[in-house]
Amino acid sequence: MKRALIITYYWPPAGGPGVQRWLKFATYFREYGVDPVVYIPKNPHYPILDNSMVLEVPQGIEIIKTTIKEPNRFSSIFLNKKARLISSGIIAKKKQSLTEKLMLWVRGNFFIPDTRVGWVKPSVAYLQNYLSENPVDIVITTGPPHSLHLIGLELKKTLNIPWLADFRDPWTTIYYHKFMRLSNASVKKHKQLEANVLNSADGIVVTSPTTKKEFEKITKSPIDIITNGYDISEDIIAVMDSSFSLVHVGSLLSERNPIILWEVLSEICKENISFSEDFKLKLIGTVSEEVLISLKQYDLIDKCEVVGYVSHKEAQQLQHNAQLLLLIEMDRQETRSIIPGKLFEYIAARRPIISLGPEGSDISSIISETYSGDFFTYGDGETLRLKILSYYAEFKRGNLKVIPENIEQYSRRVLTKKMTDLIKGMG
Repeated sequence: MKRALIITYYWPPAGGPGVQRWLKFATYFREYGVDPVVYIPKNPHYPILDNSMVLEVPQGIEIIKTTIKEPNRFSSIFLNKKARLISSGIIAKKKQSLTEKLMLWVRGNFFIPDTRVGWVKPSVAYLQNYLSENPVDIVITTGPPHSLHLIGLELKKTLNIPWLADFRDPWTTIYYHKFMRLSNASVKKHKQLEANVLNSADGIVVTSPTTKKEFEKITKSPIDIITNGYDISEDIIAVMDSSFSLVHVGSLLSERNPIILWEVLSEICKENISFSEDFKLKLIGTVSEEVLISLKQYDLIDKCEVVGYVSHKEAQQLQHNAQLLLLIEMDRQETRSIIPGKLFEYIAARRPIISLGPEGSDISSIISETYSGDFFTYGDGETLRLKILSYYAEFKRGNLKVIPENIEQYSRRVLTKKMTDLIKGMG
């Protein structure tokens, strides 16, 4: 059996999408001949906690930890709520105070590639000692935070163990780099670190075709696409919403505020009394003040239910209960490569998906090939309106459904088999 060291920042009780990917790989690895050892911080500063995730950690796997010192932890003592959001990675586009601008500048130029960079040196020292006594066949790093790839880089230099770098998101092309107030020197340093990682790793895994194309311009190292996925939830029994519900799961922040959708829904409600009476917008997770203001402006706030953050299990149940599922990505060229993990859980819920995003988004091809819903760009207002009305007509007839195809390739077990084949090929 191959022994793999997984270096990850996010691990239960962390909530949110970052924890799911490697928790699930670790869960199924041993079925395919890989024994995982998971290295995580002892005292992480997770922005979201979901204690129910602790129950999903597979029994018997080895977990090793060391202390991490994070500036986010100390800054939260004296910063206001909005500035804390910035320090935690939520970067607002709207007007910022002097303190907020300073926080962005400090974070962008003093902590490269991110605020967990201080964990690199102590982790390298600890792991060099650990691996001398507990050898592994491969080291795996996953980011963001991309500073964890620097741990893999140093271990590769000193121990020459095969190293796989997993990118859940892009690095220098991620959309928020434009808002980080980076100096020219900082931009150059980011790009150099990115190139060093990409050209030193024995294997690279990305979650989208667009990211693969971007990385192929930087390195000749082999790059594989292994997306996020879904688990089969046999214990979830759908109890369909009685209302014509449009359900969004996940953060809906200032940069992800689909004005075109609010316009369309507002117009339909004004024109169609029956629709207005039946319609319900459910927002599960953090919702920004800007989004709530927009909903008020378009007279939708009374039709909106803001549920807030719920456990992963509860989120899955709400997805299965929904009449329609909503997936929003920012209208930016840089977000074409972003494929939210919840897309695959949406598909597994077998409810029609309405998705908005930039032209050329990788989301579009997945929705198309699985026949799981419809993708719209932000210029498709009229087409979006007609599709919502079509779905509403099916809802009134009691026949609103979708029959996804080709979805087995996105199951966690299939994806884990793909990852283990890659690992064994590198050993």
